[in-house]
Amino acid sequence: MITVNEAEPLRRLTDAGVSIWLDDLSRGRLTSGGLARLVASGRAVGVTTNPSIFQAAIGSGADYREQLADLAVRGVTRDEAVRMMTAADVRDAADVLRPVYDATGGQDGRVSIEVDPRLAHNTAATIAEAEQLAWLVDRPNTLIKIPATKAGLPAIAEVIGKGISVNVTLIFSLERYREVMDAYLTGLEKAKAAGLDLSLIRSVASFFVSRVDTEIDKRLEKIGTDEAKALKGKAAIANARLAYEAYEEVFAGDRWAALAAAGAHKQRPLWASTGVKDPAYPDTMYVDELVAPGVVNTMPEATLDAVADHGRIEGDTVTGRYDAARADLAAVGRLGISYDEVVRQLEDEGVTKFEAAWDDLLAAIATALNEGADAE
Repeated sequence: MITVNEAEPLRRLTDAGVSIWLDDLSRGRLTSGGLARLVASGRAVGVTTNPSIFQAAIGSGADYREQLADLAVRGVTRDEAVRMMTAADVRDAADVLRPVYDATGGQDGRVSIEVDPRLAHNTAATIAEAEQLAWLVDRPNTLIKIPATKAGLPAIAEVIGKGISVNVTLIFSLERYREVMDAYLTGLEKAKAAGLDLSLIRSVASFFVSRVDTEIDKRLEKIGTDEAKALKGKAAIANARLAYEAYEEVFAGDRWAALAAAGAHKQRPLWASTGVKDPAYPDTMYVDELVAPGVVNTMPEATLDAVADHGRIEGDTVTGRYDAARADLAAVGRLGISYDEVVRQLEDEGVTKFEAAWDDLLAAIATALNEGADAE
């Protein structure tokens, strides 16, 4: 439990313009009132989910037993069962967060739900799934998560163009991030042409952080020189800071100005994968070092508690540090580590990991449905 004194770093983070979201959701967190208490305290103002989170939550089975039994009696498929269970959790979480949504004019109080990760390379199927999820959850404070694959980019533009709010996920590279922002602007232009109210459309772009260090640090360790070791733990923060520079540039341009005049909102950068993987680093590093106005930081509960307890929040730690960030990535490149190769690998692995988690979840649900049917 976070006390008022312990939560002081969280207050400073919020005052610096960072929206704190929780990167976790389960039915137990909902039924116990844990999420409601966290939201009521004002320390978390949004929730993100992903296939791995739902695999961990639903795979345990206990909190979902009653619904699984009902679904088994109805003879639904495993895919439909997963969709209905995840949508139910997201709907309930959205209701918990609705007061925040109302109080912030729709900026926060958001809950994300991801399209089936097996559709990541299928544009048309992603669009159809996004529409289905938006209809199924049926809450205005929902964000539909779409991976930033090549096939995902036109899907993002199309879904935004239909007036559906989107959380773009699995962004690792600066080039892809610019493509994501372009897709968002294209979607807003489509929505404007269709006569939709742009003020009702929101989006965040989930830029992944810790996984960049995990991969590059492994390569630096293999090189093994003093110069290489001195660069460990620097690439991910540098990458994210340069993403924010790109964000500032795009949302200061003429194309954006025309949309803003029509009531559009900026697509906020969201720092994802902010739990520290290397115990040699401070456990709040990817929060302390990525403070900037207008961003979201979505944290697993352990990171949220660590920041509340001993986070070093000292104002903006992003803007004005772009030259140093470029220098850090350039130094990594001079050692023979290809940035393009790393970010391409991370995107591929990210999709694969979510697909594997989804497959595991489907297998567990199929077993539970069969057992439920046999019990009848």
